[in-house]
Amino acid sequence: MHNPKTVLVTGATSGVGLQVAKDLHAKGYSVYATGRSKEVLLELAELGIHTIEADLLFEDSIDLVLDQCPALDVVVFSAGVGTFALAHDTTDEQIEQMMRVNVTAPMKITRRILPHMIERKSGHLIYIASQAGKIATPKASVYAATKHALLGYANATRMEVQPLGIHVTTINPGPIDTPFLDLADSTGTYKISLKKFLLSVDEVSNAVVRVMNRPVREVNLPWYMGISSKVYGMAPGIIERVGRDFFTKK
Repeated sequence: MHNPKTVLVTGATSGVGLQVAKDLHAKGYSVYATGRSKEVLLELAELGIHTIEADLLFEDSIDLVLDQCPALDVVVFSAGVGTFALAHDTTDEQIEQMMRVNVTAPMKITRRILPHMIERKSGHLIYIASQAGKIATPKASVYAATKHALLGYANATRMEVQPLGIHVTTINPGPIDTPFLDLADSTGTYKISLKKFLLSVDEVSNAVVRVMNRPVREVNLPWYMGISSKVYGMAPGIIERVGRDFFTKK
């Protein structure tokens, strides 16, 4: 690849972020990967990927990461945490953690990066959001709220920077078969209920790689999820009733 793009991938030590970092590196991109797992970062470094150990739960980590990156052409925001529990069972600590990692960190990184992209009149911001940001489900109230917020932020930012030559894409997957799902739901019932609908990390990573060279507004995975969200907009009561029964059944 001539003049390979420089890409920062957050949440690159697990799940989708890990696969995206590997796939982009294999295609010749200059990849900067950040995450919390020292062991996985060492594995990525052995592949030739630039690695930065950081926990985006803490604000100091944001500047630490960006200070170690050169001018960035693309940022893939893949870091995310979640706890699936009823609203009144979700602790203050869990609420704070989800808000900081899923919402505040991407916003603060974007704020710091955009002036440089605006100056160059080029850049691409790719946010790994979720179908939960379009259609909420029981036991995911706070997680859904963070993804609603991320989508709103990305949509508004897109309108601001598109005339300046900068692309903003949201990747909106349904549930993915990753360690995230196991950590988010300790009961395992969520994963069992959705077994037939789980996406693979490869499917999501492939979508990210595709939009790198062909930017689009959003990608819904699987494709029919885009239809579901449109139906929800027209008949939310029906979708909520079905979703409530599906996710709360024993």
